[in-house]
Amino acid sequence: MEFRTGPTPPTLPRDLAAGLVVFLVALPLSLGMAHASNAPWLSGVLAGVVGGILVGMLSGSQVSVSGPAAGMTAVVAAQIAALGSFEAFLTAVVIAGLFQIGLGIARAGVMAAFIPSGVINGLLTAIGVLLVL
Repeated sequence: MEFRTGPTPPTLPRDLAAGLVVFLVALPLSLGMAHASNAPWLSGVLAGVVGGILVGMLSGSQVSVSGPAAGMTAVVAAQIAALGSFEAFLTAVVIAGLFQIGLGIARAGVMAAFIPSGVINGLLTAIGVLLVL
């Protein structure tokens, strides 16, 4: 397995094709999640483009997984309601994204090794319960 730091000219056509396939497969789920969380349909399309095409081209990994996560529907719907508008939610998302980019540049991902697996399992179980409810 080969890891790259970004797109390279020889692999760019294959990365683009793979990202397009992910986008097309994820588009119905992205639109459904946007609808379920009371977000505009265009946000579902943009999530599919970013999660499929853009991440597929820029990730540098042959085993990267990206795209919509059904567990986020409950989180997004609750936060839009709590913040009062979709625009306020987008502002929070942009701030969180900038924070994540900063942590990535600082190579802070090594801290994930210190999160106990029980915490991760509890989080995933809670998301499952929210989806059932």
